[in-house]
Amino acid sequence: MKHRTRAGVQTGARFIVPPRFIGAAAIFAAALLCGMQDCNAQSSKDSFVAIIQSSAAPDTRDLLRHADHLRHGINLSEWFAQVYDQKGYTKEHFEEWTTARDIELIEAMGFDHVRLSVNPQPMFRRGQADRIPEEYLGYLDRAVQMILARGLAVIIDIHPDSDFKQKLATDDSFVEQFADYWRALARHYSTMNPDLVSFEILNEPEFHDRYRWEGVQSKLAVAIREGAPKHTIIVAGAYWSSESELLFFDPLRDPNIIYNFHFYDPHIFTHQGATWSTNYVHYLKELPYPSTPENVQEAAALIPDAVNRLAAIHYGLERWNAARIDGEIWQVAWWALRWHVPVTCNEFGVYRKAANPEDRAAWISDVRRALEKYGMGWTMWDYSGGFGVVTKQEGHAAVPDAVTVKALGLKMPAAAQ
Repeated sequence: MKHRTRAGVQTGARFIVPPRFIGAAAIFAAALLCGMQDCNAQSSKDSFVAIIQSSAAPDTRDLLRHADHLRHGINLSEWFAQVYDQKGYTKEHFEEWTTARDIELIEAMGFDHVRLSVNPQPMFRRGQADRIPEEYLGYLDRAVQMILARGLAVIIDIHPDSDFKQKLATDDSFVEQFADYWRALARHYSTMNPDLVSFEILNEPEFHDRYRWEGVQSKLAVAIREGAPKHTIIVAGAYWSSESELLFFDPLRDPNIIYNFHFYDPHIFTHQGATWSTNYVHYLKELPYPSTPENVQEAAALIPDAVNRLAAIHYGLERWNAARIDGEIWQVAWWALRWHVPVTCNEFGVYRKAANPEDRAAWISDVRRALEKYGMGWTMWDYSGGFGVVTKQEGHAAVPDAVTVKALGLKMPAAAQ
């Protein structure tokens, strides 16, 4: 997740199913029909996963087994990235922001992995990016080891600010330096269990040129592979890790890759009340989900500008509900089937401040159920931030939100009940 203004998303992905996949497609169509007829969700998931596994190469089957460690996770933000704490990127912040007690709570709620956001900028030495400061690595090592000690898998997610990503989009020399950084970081963690530690190349790339991103991402994947031959790499589409951008490109040649997308649609609902997004959404409060032309009128009236108000009206006319969300995620499921590759959703969530809690929970539940229906792992955004599954005040233990925990299909820890 990145504080951003979301631009329009391009479409136009190629969608050709080769003849050798026709049989699998027929089985998949049956699974989809089962879903539309309210068949058991677990059997739909099992059917889809079985289709991919049955025709996958042996090395891909190993990867799918690894993906089983990434079924239902949580993002840990504002710890090693997006640090808004006045202490900044300091020893005091790293030791106090997220503690062993938080990791224990994450495990107790039933999450099986953590996506650890890491901003490379505080440890990035221009012209010698492969020389990562040992002191900083030490803080990161302790965090990774604390997560692993609870039996959780960890995704090391490189999560820089926009200026860093935009430089990658234009500066070839900077791409080379970033490759040096990734090679060194991957080598550093190459001795850790490859079933439990994976590397995400870049959070929400900001490349308007899809073809350039394909080349940059391929180069970075090679650098990671040189540093860590056995660990899984997680990749994404060119612009904000959106599902439509994932559909655009062909898979990388490395067989040990998981493909990832982020899902915040419809943005007007998930980001209502936000002050860092499209300007008019900060006016919105309690915009309903599911949406109808009738139930959005009260919230839409809060937007003073008629043109922007129309966006809320359109949201109602589009009738966003579980079926619409399923249809969106189905497109990614088809792409995964076509290429026989695993896909995860590493971010989805709703900003808590202005959304009705029950509507927020309904959207989270519908997204989670659709992802599970198609055998996709998920990682909710986030643990304790503005989209959090817990509330946490300085000096006090985190408190899980029972409504959100239930929407995720997880359990409230006994101590929190």
